[in-house]
Amino acid sequence: MLGIVYLVLINAAGLLLMRADKKKAIQRKWRIPEATLMGIAALGGSLGVLAGMYAFRHKTRKPKFTVGVPAILVCQIALAALLCLR
Repeated sequence: MLGIVYLVLINAAGLLLMRADKKKAIQRKWRIPEATLMGIAALGGSLGVLAGMYAFRHKTRKPKFTVGVPAILVCQIALAALLCLR
């Protein structure tokens, strides 16, 4: 149960950070570092970051995100499947 709550919160954080960074980009303000966005994805928020990329049309031209975030998501799904099968 705690794991599900964590995943919901980290993915919501990823989605909201992508929204905030897009807004800052439009306003030409200080931006959220790409390492922070990728870190959130690596910590379990890859689905939220991916959803934010396409919902807000943000970072969709950067291979680091268009390849990296889906790759992280696939690895996380594979890891979850392995853990469930054990």
